[in-house]
Parts: sequence; C-alpha cells; structure tokens
Amino acid sequence: MTATDAGLARQLATDAGRLLLRIRAAETDATTARDRGDRESSDWLVQQLRQHRPTDVVVSEEQQDDPARLRADRVWIVDPLDGTREFGEPNRVDWAVHVALWQGGELTAGAVALPALGETYASDEALVVPRHVERVPRIAVSRTRPPQLVHRVAEQLGAELVPMGSAGAKVLAVLRGFADVYVHAGGQYEWDSAAPIVLARAAGLHTARLDGSRLTYNNPELWLPDLVVCRTELARDVHTALEQ
Repeated sequence: MTATDAGLARQLATDAGRLLLRIRAAETDATTARDRGDRESSDWLVQQLRQHRPTDVVVSEEQQDDPARLRADRVWIVDPLDGTREFGEPNRVDWAVHVALWQGGELTAGAVALPALGETYASDEALVVPRHVERVPRIAVSRTRPPQLVHRVAEQLGAELVPMGSAGAKVLAVLRGFADVYVHAGGQYEWDSAAPIVLARAAGLHTARLDGSRLTYNNPELWLPDLVVCRTELARDVHTALEQ
C-alpha cells in the first residue's frame, strides 16, 4: 500500500467504500445494513490504520475517544459511514467515507469516497472547482432537517436550496460544481467534516465557522457547532447574510 498519507487515505476510503457496497447489496433490511456498515467499516479502517501507521492515534465515530490524541503529533479522524440514513435507502448515492489526518495542529491530508458513484477524492490531487457561471447561487442543505438559518441566508442571497444527504456529499457538491455554498448550523462532530474540509482547502474554497473564525480540529471537545464552505467570491456575501 502507498506510503504517502494522502495516498493511504485515498486507498482506505476507497476500499472501505467497496466493503460498504458489499454490505448494502447483501442486506435487505435497512436497519441491519446501517448497523453493519457503521460497525464493519469502522473496525476495518481502524485496523488498517493501526497496521500502516502504528504510532498514530485514530479517532472514529464508532470507537471510544482516546485521550491520547490530545498529546499526539498525528491523529487520524475517520467517519466510516457519513450519511448512514442515505446508505440504508436503495439507490441513494449521497453518502460517503471520510479519512483525514491531523498533524501538528492542522489537517494535512485526507480523502472522501463516494462509493455509490465509484469516486474517491484526495488531497494529493486537488480538485479544480468548475468555473463560476453567473446564475442563482445554490446552497447544499440537509434534505431532512434544514436549519431555519439556511432559509434566511438563501433569502438574502437570492439562492436556491439543493437538498442532499451526508456532510461529505454536500462539501463535494460545492467542489464538483453542483452547489456553491454549504452552511451548517446544527452541530456536527469533527469526523463529519475533517476530510471534506481538507479537500475544500486544497481546492481553494472558503472554509470557516459561521462567525468567520478558522475551523480547528482535534480539539478537547469533538463537537463542532457550525461551519461554512463556499466559493471564495461568495464568502463575503454569505457571512454578511449570516450576520443579519
């Protein structure tokens, strides 16, 4: 397996995605598929990281938090199945696998797989965001629980809402040119956004908290209250709308 951190993240996210596709195909009960997917993808990713990076600490949604991460120089932040709800629904593609590396105070490498689309994106090959076209801005938003704040931002920007599933799918929608803005105000854990934020930063997108402050990771509290990812030319207007 490749020795670079970004390459390792790419391979692990891709292979975990293949594992999840096999589970999805084998299970007819959605609850069983979701439970197996969360557990088995996490177990596999943690085992692989311990094998290939034995001195690093691993944080995964399905594993108990290890306080050693606060003293470590290198911490992998993993979401083995981002978009569990969508994973359990036939034919939905808006779910993902996240693998990110935090090192020395910063996110330094990462990958996001969209297994149902057969695609994986990693920080060693930064995505080129499609050229901006003059049109109504599009905001990626939760299809099941869009926060009222997003409706206010959409009204201020004259934007349209694009409902979709996982956090990774929403950030990748901005990167791939299917949306222009992603605003989240309902709180997430660090593993929900770490890998997507690595890719967004590598591609030159604007990433921040709602108040404009920098997103930080491997904090003592793994809860991240809010975030913004958007095209840089929209950042000022988005934050102005958020202040209203």
